Amino acid sequence: MLDQQRDYVLRTVEERGVRLVRLWFTDVLGTLKSFAISPAELENALNDGMTFDGSSINGYSRVQESDVLAIPDPNTFEVMPWVDQKSAEARVFCDIHKLDGAPFEGDPRQILRRNLDAARAQGFEFLLAPDMEYFYFAPPQPGVAPQPLDEGGFFDLTSSDVASSLRKETIRTLETMGIPVEYSFHEDAPSQQEIDLRHTDALTMADSVMTFRVVVKEIAASHGVHATFMPKPLEGVQGSGMHLHMSLFKGDSNAFYDENDPYNLSPVAKQFMAGLIRHAAEITAITNQTVNSYKRLVPGFEAPVHITWARNNVSGLIRVPIPKRGNPNATRIEYRSPDPATNPYLAFSVILAAGLKGIRERYELPTEADANLFEMGDDVVEKLGIQQLPQLLADALKVMESSQLVADCLGEHTFEWFLRNKRDEWRAYKTQVTPFELNRYLKSM
Repeated sequence: MLDQQRDYVLRTVEERGVRLVRLWFTDVLGTLKSFAISPAELENALNDGMTFDGSSINGYSRVQESDVLAIPDPNTFEVMPWVDQKSAEARVFCDIHKLDGAPFEGDPRQILRRNLDAARAQGFEFLLAPDMEYFYFAPPQPGVAPQPLDEGGFFDLTSSDVASSLRKETIRTLETMGIPVEYSFHEDAPSQQEIDLRHTDALTMADSVMTFRVVVKEIAASHGVHATFMPKPLEGVQGSGMHLHMSLFKGDSNAFYDENDPYNLSPVAKQFMAGLIRHAAEITAITNQTVNSYKRLVPGFEAPVHITWARNNVSGLIRVPIPKRGNPNATRIEYRSPDPATNPYLAFSVILAAGLKGIRERYELPTEADANLFEMGDDVVEKLGIQQLPQLLADALKVMESSQLVADCLGEHTFEWFLRNKRDEWRAYKTQVTPFELNRYLKSM
């Protein structure tokens, strides 16, 4: 099958007149990286990989052991539809290896592969469907607040809705690249959008999220618009999340489904949820990796703050959606804290690791919290024994540092580099004197 796919890639490059093939991969923070090769080099790349200097990539090699191999995954080959067809380009995702052929421990895609192998060893396939939220703004101006394109809210549509046209073009491009879309609409905040991707296996979905971010930005830029996945670009309105609908399958059967349970949740589903709840604070630095992420995780803006679950309650961390027409394959859980600035390979890895640990060790699911927690005071929530997600990046890093689960999931190399990098980010942030402080204190003190 792999040989057939390689042959298809080589044949497509020749038939479509592809002039450039871009090899895609990510650094530890989830920033897309790329270098291009000519079609003449593609067969060699598919067979033996392409060597490059890993010391120039965040979280990769040290200078004294710099060279690594990018080995293209032929299953991810796509011609890029927004490029001029007279000079057609294609892209293919790569796995990063050491020169001896061993998987490189700093490659986020390899980290996800390793954790998916652990799931398969337990008999499971991990499927995901993310709700991707983001904003459209006028092109940024130095020192000027973001300028929304509209003042719309949930599901708004007008005859002059520029965002609607951008979303339609984005969806057509995504589907041309083999990424199916389930829903799209205007979100609640001004100029905020949502496009929901159809569920697939976790590795394919992580690749799709990376492609999604590129497509959204490329289409927007071609119309003079700036698209951003910054979690909280505007004050006083909700930020952008990446709510993850997820399930485990055994063959063709949904391991989360139990027809005899009132919520149709199997013991596997409940143990997976219990794992997420117990380890939620530990994995939050990965699922919400920027200082800005924690401006979104505040009460009152539909983002979760409390580590709870419920059937249809958006104030908690885990929601159990009601499946359409009782479809067993649609039984799933929704994990609501991640934001679209995360590295999807690492986020999917730590979420899966937490859930699998809950299954292996048969964690007991806490009682459902079906009340609106946003309306409760902190004292009431504390009396109920409900914990909160970390409120600052510094808090999240402190909890992550003591987590054996995250260390094992990411591996020593990535675990230690991520902590160092994000502590540097926090130190740079906390020394800033903000306009808020100047406006509040400069005259009065």
